[in-house]
Amino acid sequence: MTDIKIGILTASDRASAGVYEDISGPAIIDTLNDYLRSVWQPVYRVIPDDRTVVEQNLIELADREGCCLIVTTGGTGPAPRDLVPEATHAVCDKMMPGFGELMRQVSLHYVPTAILSRQTAGIRGHCLIVNLPGKPKSIRECLDAVFPAVPYCIDLIEGPYLETDETVIKAFRPKGA
Repeated sequence: MTDIKIGILTASDRASAGVYEDISGPAIIDTLNDYLRSVWQPVYRVIPDDRTVVEQNLIELADREGCCLIVTTGGTGPAPRDLVPEATHAVCDKMMPGFGELMRQVSLHYVPTAILSRQTAGIRGHCLIVNLPGKPKSIRECLDAVFPAVPYCIDLIEGPYLETDETVIKAFRPKGA
């Protein structure tokens, strides 16, 4: 057993109701398994796309489960029920807008509708929360872009040391850090 826990949170009314199988959450787990050499435990949940439910789960994953990182998928578009960024903002102590800016910039190379995505990131205590889009291909593209900064961010908020597989993705840590 390890004490590195990473929350994987899929916000989807239909997947949480069993209308279809969630493929986005498992895509995040597969990507993190590719990236990380550190032993870690996923804390995976599929919940309705409801702001209050999202907020409650983010708080529980960060505060009670002790996740150092929570990666959400879904709920970042302009539709009325897409409220994951608002839930993230409500529970975070600090927002990290650079994550969303970079993810949108990268996604614009693939689809013009990337400007409709409202991904963001923030910090709650010793936990980094990152909102991703819902499609597995977009998840990997966005994580490839931002993940090099994730381990150092977690270092700075006094979380556990995350070691990456440098043949897959190299974490950036300043010299002497």
